Parts: sequence; C-alpha cells; structure tokens
Amino acid sequence: MSRRSRSLARTRVFTRSGIDDEAYPPPTDEERKTLRKVFDSIPLTAWSLCFVELAERASYYGVKAVFNNYMQFPLPEGGPGTGAIDRSKPNSHAGALNLGLQTASALGLLFTFLAYIVPIFGAWIADTYLGRYKTIVWGVLLGGVAHVIMVGGAAPALLQAGKGVAPFMISFFLLAIGAGIFKPNVAPTIIDQYKHQREYTKVLKSGEKVLVDPETTVSHIMLIFYAFVNIGAFFSIAIVYVEKYHSFWLAFLLPGIVYFLLPILLAVMYKRTIRKPPNGSDLTKFIKITVLALKKSKGNLFSKNLWHNVQPSILAEQGTHVSYSEKDVDDARRSWQAVSIFLYVPIWILNDGGVGAVASNQGAAMTSNGAPNDLLNNFNPLVIIVFSPLMAQVVYPFLERKKIKFGRISRMTFGFSLAILSGVIGAIVQYRVYETSPCGYYASTCDDVSPISIWWQIPNVALGAISEIFVNVTSYELAYARAPEHMKATILALFLFMTALSSALGEILIPAIVDPTLVWAWAAPAIALFVQTVIFHWRYRNLNDDAFMTHEEDFQRLPSANDEKAEPKAN
Repeated sequence: MSRRSRSLARTRVFTRSGIDDEAYPPPTDEERKTLRKVFDSIPLTAWSLCFVELAERASYYGVKAVFNNYMQFPLPEGGPGTGAIDRSKPNSHAGALNLGLQTASALGLLFTFLAYIVPIFGAWIADTYLGRYKTIVWGVLLGGVAHVIMVGGAAPALLQAGKGVAPFMISFFLLAIGAGIFKPNVAPTIIDQYKHQREYTKVLKSGEKVLVDPETTVSHIMLIFYAFVNIGAFFSIAIVYVEKYHSFWLAFLLPGIVYFLLPILLAVMYKRTIRKPPNGSDLTKFIKITVLALKKSKGNLFSKNLWHNVQPSILAEQGTHVSYSEKDVDDARRSWQAVSIFLYVPIWILNDGGVGAVASNQGAAMTSNGAPNDLLNNFNPLVIIVFSPLMAQVVYPFLERKKIKFGRISRMTFGFSLAILSGVIGAIVQYRVYETSPCGYYASTCDDVSPISIWWQIPNVALGAISEIFVNVTSYELAYARAPEHMKATILALFLFMTALSSALGEILIPAIVDPTLVWAWAAPAIALFVQTVIFHWRYRNLNDDAFMTHEEDFQRLPSANDEKAEPKAN
C-alpha cells in the first residue's frame, strides 16, 4: 500500500472514531520517525488533583516518619513525658512505646504491607462499582478518623501511664486501609484529565513542526505528580523535629490538619473533574481471556502462542465465537507483561532506604549534633523535588532534541543501577559505624555514638531517591498505558502491591536486622538487585520500542486494494 493510501486509510479510521483530524492532524510514518516529540498541555484539573495527592501524602508520610521512634524507644529520661528528649542531651532520640527494634521494624513493614495490599481491593471497588472519585472520598473519610484517634492516643497522660499502644494500633490499621483505598485511584484519575491520548502534529511559534506524543505527555504528567507526592512527603522533615523537641501528639496533629484540606479540595473540584464511571465488564473479560489462554496453553505461561490461541479470529476459524475483541486480548497480554515487569520492583525497594528501620537505627548510632536520627531517612523527598522538574524540563527535552532514545526499560535499568550503588554505600557506612562505635559491632544498643556524622547517610538517601524517578514514575506510566480502559486502577494496584511484597520480604529479613550483622542488611539486597538488573535488562530490552498506548481503531481492518490487515500504530 502506498504512503498516500495508508494516510487516507488512517484518516478514515480517525474520522470513524470521532477524532477531529484538522485540530489533531495525525503524523505520517516519516513524521513519526523524524519530528521532535513534545508533551501536550496539562489540564488545570490534573494540577488540582496533584494538590489532593500532595495533602494526602503530607499526612501519610508525616505520621509515618515518626512511627519508628514512637514504637521502638521508651519515653526519654529527663524529657517532658510527651516523647520529646531532654534538650540537654541533643544526641538522644524521641520515643514512647518502647517496643524494641525488631517489633518496631515488623510493625513498620506491616503498615507498609497493608497500605500497599489494600489498593487491590480499593481499585477493584473503584473499577467495578463505585468509580475512582467516590472511592477516593471513602479512603479520605477512613484516614480522617485514623488521624483523630492517633492524636488522642499520643496524649502525654496515656503515654506516661503506658496505655498508648491500643489507640495507636487502631489508628495504625485505619490509616493503612484508608491510604490503600485512596492511593490506586488518584494517578489514573489525573491522567484521565488528559483527554486526547493520541499522537498528532503541530507547528510551534518558532515555526518548528513537532510531534505531540502521548508517552511523552503521560511521562511528564507523572513526573509532576511524583514531585507533588514528594512535596507532601517533605513535610515529614519538619515533623521529625516536632517529635524530638516538643511531642508526639503535635507531630501527629500537624499532618492531620493538612489532611483535612482533602474534603474541601475534592468538593471544590467535583464538577470540573472528568470522572469515568465504573464498568465491571472489562475485568470480567480480562479474567475470562486469561483463564482461557492458560487452558489453551495447558498452563504454560511461556508459550509463544499464549495469547495468539485466544484471539477471536483464531477461535472463529475453529468454530468458536466469543464476545471479546482483538484489542481485549492485546490489553490482557500487555497488562500481564506490565505486571511481569513490576515483579522486579520488590528487591529494588529493599535497596531504597534499607530494610525496615535499619536506616533510622543506623542514624541513631551516629553523631547527630542535635539532628533527629530519622532526619536523613526523610531527606528523600527533597532530592526528588529537585530532580523531578530537572528531568521533566531539562534532561528529557535535551535527550529528545539530540535524538537520544532513553526508553522505558532503559530508564528502569538505570534506576535499578542507582539503587545498587545506594545499597553498597549503606553497607560501607554501617561498617564504618561498627568500626568507630565505642561498643564496636553492637552499636545499636550503645549508650554512646560513633563519631561519624549522620550526614554521611546523604549519598545513600540521595541515590535511592533519584532511582525512584526512573523506576516508580515509569511503572506508573506502564500501569496506565497498558491497562484496559476500565482496569487502570486495578493494574496500578498490582504495581503498588509490589511494595507490599517488598515489605513481606523485609519481614523475612527481620532476624538479620540485629547487631552484629547489620552490614549484610544493606549488602545482601544490593547483591540480589545487581543479579536481578542483569536479567531484567536482557529480558525486556526490546520493550523500549513497543507501542505505548493502543486504541480500538488500531485493530480495525483498513480498506485497501488487497484488503490487507493493518498493523496497529504506536500512540
């Protein structure tokens, strides 16, 4: 077929799909190869929803930042009885419940596990019954109740009487469930505000003709979203000073005040937001196609014909007619391919900040000169706030201008590599702490600290944070772009579930988070991630050039002289 015939055929498809080709002229094959790719404009509602995410994450990370000290250590001797320290002992740390390192690490991992396994339920409810916006509201209400109980349970009278555990655990579980219901539905709703999710050409004021690209646009939106997540998380740095020098009740109250901005923001934005209704049929078809594919391949997940065998055209030749389409099969294939990529995330997470409370524990054994021991572990968001806009506005546009392809798998591989280096540095710092501590390889329970400054944790924290920009942001993009229309929250929830799996792995490693083996609590995950990264890049390197998004018209038969079947175009 000639280029002109293909162009005319493509025009007929877009017209049939209700796309205005004059406002959004589709590129030719040549333009797709040669034009510089740019991102589309970001709708105001998307920015507003980013503020919603900011407020929720400020509260979540604000309280989570002080959980370890609150649970692990006792009320400081000579302190005011609120959990704060005696100011004459600046190298001491705040505490309240005195549950110990292993219990605090186990509960901290349990909190993360719940907050990232509940999203599967929250996404299912949203995609099937309530819709994403209503589900977000329910998550906010649960979280609000949790904040109220948490503040009351940290009252000095309760802590001094040793009765702070029960109210804390109630609020602990409610907050994890509320966050889990909220989390999987925000990012898809933000991307939903970007309506024209197809590539088109336009001419800039400079006269340059460019390709407005959905992948570039979604990547840009997710970088902005992730920056907002971490602006909220940056709030935790102020909170760790509040816990150390004032009280835990105020450290819980301040994030709660920010949290209660959420109902106001959601109410104001309600009418302006694109709210896609729930549709359980996509999930039903997805499950049906997956089960049938497994039956046809006799359970062989690695069969080359796993998805080919269940295509409607193939089944029709065998006398079997099905209600789903070719695109439904491709959606299932692409979704499970994304999930298989996500399976490489849990070990990476273990290298981003360490296992459980190991980073805070390391900081507690170092010279802080008045800085909270968990300060540097919460330095992570500041690094992301700086680097996210740098990547979005400078680095990625520069690479595009120079025609240097930095595809989605390359980005994730680079992120994994940064995390490996982060884990190695964590192990080296821990080794030096042991070597210089007055108590040697039992530094965690020592009454004195190593002369090494806590600020030596910065390289470990910074590299882990930068790795998130390449791994997490790209995973958000894949979850949205490769999921069926009404399953985007569900596939994103499966990505978030990888954090829960990482927490489960961390629980297995809890026995190793004790002196004198803390060096290996850093080194072992780094070694595992190195091996995994080699396998990951070798297995998925070809997906750098795979279609980012597909649409129903990509699977329609285009009219031509030979009535040949058109290949789907990458959008």
